[in-house]
Amino acid sequence: MRIAVCDDDEREISRIRELMTEYQVSRKISVDCHYFMNSTDFLCELKGGEYDLVLLDVLMPGTGGIGAAQELRKLDENVRLIFVSASPEFAVESYSVGAYYYLLKPISADSFFKLLDKVRGELSVQTEQGFIIKSREGVGRIVFSALAYVEVINKTVFFHLADGVVREVTATLADFEEKLMSRPEFLKTHRSYLVNLRYIQAIDINCVVMKNGDRIPLSRQRRGQVQDAYMRFLIREGTETGASAAGRPEPTDGPWRILLVDDDPADRIVWADILQRHGCIVQLADNGEDALRLAAEAPCDCVLLDVMIPGENGFSVCERFHKLMDIPVIFLSCLTEPDKQVEGFVSGGIDYITKDTSAELFWTKVETRIRLAKSERTQMSYGPLLLDLTKRRVWMDGEELLLTPVEFDILYRFAKNAGHIFTPEEIYGMIWSGQPWDGGQLVQMHMSRLRRKLEKAWSGHHFIETVWGQGYRFVPAKNPDIS
Repeated sequence: MRIAVCDDDEREISRIRELMTEYQVSRKISVDCHYFMNSTDFLCELKGGEYDLVLLDVLMPGTGGIGAAQELRKLDENVRLIFVSASPEFAVESYSVGAYYYLLKPISADSFFKLLDKVRGELSVQTEQGFIIKSREGVGRIVFSALAYVEVINKTVFFHLADGVVREVTATLADFEEKLMSRPEFLKTHRSYLVNLRYIQAIDINCVVMKNGDRIPLSRQRRGQVQDAYMRFLIREGTETGASAAGRPEPTDGPWRILLVDDDPADRIVWADILQRHGCIVQLADNGEDALRLAAEAPCDCVLLDVMIPGENGFSVCERFHKLMDIPVIFLSCLTEPDKQVEGFVSGGIDYITKDTSAELFWTKVETRIRLAKSERTQMSYGPLLLDLTKRRVWMDGEELLLTPVEFDILYRFAKNAGHIFTPEEIYGMIWSGQPWDGGQLVQMHMSRLRRKLEKAWSGHHFIETVWGQGYRFVPAKNPDIS
């Protein structure tokens, strides 16, 4: 369940946080909850469809809760709105914008929990909603949650279900597009395809790889939008359901980017082909210097590193990687001697794969190691600054720093790529992919707010630096306990 809370009273925000924690513990679930101190920040983040439930304080400086709800309804007609106030006098007005409930302060745990239980129950029923089609087999119902993807060929629409059944209907994609696109789990990857994000395995450069192995075309114009939507979906799913979701693979943050370092062209072709067939994006280097440069320019999820490469050997290069960035390194070598494998682990490698390994075992090892590395990396620390990637919360010197979802996304991507200069266009593409470029005003506004919050919380270091004429970059503060 995805919840937004907008209230200008810090005490109320703190109270709702406590209630949300108590609720999650009592129900043994996880809830994705975002907090806003004013309606301006809240409305700036909205695209529509981000939240299942929104709690709005009625009386706030500037745009109050009723006005914010009116703007929200232009983007999302289905989100449930709960208005929170110390007085019942605005109750009638709240229902004019489709209020789900009007909650009086102080909020009691009992009434609040009952509301959340009711919303969760309705959402679980909603996931089993569907639509009726008339196919060659007769009239039937397709459940949204069972629909993997839709394709159209000429004037026939094919509904590919998760169980392998395909239903055919004589129609156009436009006949079903609005119905499917109104739901957050469906996305258009190509003019002839709609996919359910739940059934994506990975995203390649020019296709989407489904969990059943089908490869769905991905147009160049939609690639950034699809990748960002898939990343947000996986983060949301992981937060809502946890790793124990029945039968579902643990989510990743999109197509894995792997840096393959090997000076043998034939070996590079063999291993890169295996990785690409499993939906990975592969970068190639034949020496350590090029590998370090590529990793600094474009972040990757894993480095596959040969030992015998020109210049510094793989062991030395691995040590340099760990001094400069946090990337898991797997050795891939023809050297099978035990002492060499030990040296690989000593230098910081998380695994050592010999080149006589079968393609199936090779991929299993790479996939397992990346998943383990990602599951273990739940926090990022830079001196007084701490990012909790699971809860999407930030602390500065032990005090929580309240950031909007967009500010968190910007800070996380900056911190993950420390030292990289992001142009305003790059930042806009990362956060608002698919929307027309506005000349940089939106980026400037959010960067200014984020920098002010960071500098107000910690004046001893400027975490975000402006590079005049180019853009912005993240400058880490050294952790005192790390040499």
